[in-house]
Amino acid sequence: MNHSSRRKESLGGQIFTVVNAGILILIALACLLPFVNIIASSFATTQEVIAKKFILFPTTFSLDAYRYILSTPTIFKGLAVSVGVTIVGTIVSMILTALMAYGLSRKYLPLRNTINFIVVFSMLFSGGMIPTFLVVKSVGLINSYWSLVFPVAINAFNMIIMRNFFQALPDSLEESAKIDGSNDFGIFLKIMLPLALPSIATISLFYAVAYWNTYMNAILYINDSVKWPIQVLLRQIVIVSSGMQAEGTSVDIIPPAQTIKMAVIVVATVPMLIAYPFVQKHFTKGALMGAVKG
Repeated sequence: MNHSSRRKESLGGQIFTVVNAGILILIALACLLPFVNIIASSFATTQEVIAKKFILFPTTFSLDAYRYILSTPTIFKGLAVSVGVTIVGTIVSMILTALMAYGLSRKYLPLRNTINFIVVFSMLFSGGMIPTFLVVKSVGLINSYWSLVFPVAINAFNMIIMRNFFQALPDSLEESAKIDGSNDFGIFLKIMLPLALPSIATISLFYAVAYWNTYMNAILYINDSVKWPIQVLLRQIVIVSSGMQAEGTSVDIIPPAQTIKMAVIVVATVPMLIAYPFVQKHFTKGALMGAVKG
């Protein structure tokens, strides 16, 4: 009986593994195939894009869409703006987020619960577009690159994840450091930050993606088209390729609008896909430790 039961369990386990693997493969394909179609369509010819609704591999390889996108010099300026805003913004956000998260993780901080409540409240209710615009304008950040950084410098959700990460660290680390004569900044810089590297890598990726995808803030706060980030310029290119007029964009060839849209998605997505593998090994650990423990 025991031998037969083990065989049945083994057979049932094998069936479950096969079915589970099949379902996961189908889910993976459902996520992957649309992106493959986007990449293939961006390299396809005009005739193929018009003739086929779904392309996994172009029959004729064409770079017309990318030549069209790169035919205007402003695209390189937009890339430089986005890269600069992403790097500087991520650094500023991580410094402010880490400092605030560490402070709020200390149980002896005065008004700690009140500040935590305000942070959570800000996740549910915001000032709105017009009040935020008036604040940005009143401090003189209109048409400044800093208007893309300071209004979103601290994300409440990211700060809470990092605060919970600091809270999960043993209090004995801080106590022993104070016995050795270290002050709060010394404890933060020499002990807490090195231990928080997985959380820092994870949240840095969150911030980098947010800054790279900056669009609405640039539309609201940046009046000079020369200072537009890549996302806004790509929108202008899509408008031009659709037969409309857009400021600051001139090209010699006009491939089909659908091909341009696909190439725009690739250009906007690939930089983040390149950056992700470098922090992927810290991603799950940092997110879970900050979200589960507290």
